[in-house]
Amino acid sequence: HVQLVESGGGSVQAGGSLRLSCAASGYTASRYCLAWFRQGPGKEREGVAGVSPGGVTIYADSVRGRFTASRDSAKNTLSLQMNNLIPEDTAMYYCAARPGYCGGDLRGDTFGRWGQGTQVTVS
Repeated sequence: HVQLVESGGGSVQAGGSLRLSCAASGYTASRYCLAWFRQGPGKEREGVAGVSPGGVTIYADSVRGRFTASRDSAKNTLSLQMNNLIPEDTAMYYCAARPGYCGGDLRGDTFGRWGQGTQVTVS
């Protein structure tokens, strides 16, 4: 039974930082693309960052240089360090997983496993 559980969301002022974590259980995460998505008020879901097996990482243009995604395959965890946050980063953030490598883009409809989400609010 696959489960992804996010934690670490909260409220922060613009310019601040937050770190999100995703704990994966029920399968061997080392063989999966692990990714972060977000959906802000009135916006479509957006792929934020993905980490392939082996650690290759891709980012959305909107967060590149401010966010850093990383994974610990031994612990089956995925993290997202978010720095220099701006109000446009306000969203529900979701952890997601799919088998294989992330490739060059993150399409939400290709991910079959999702966490429940954690809210990030930047004011």
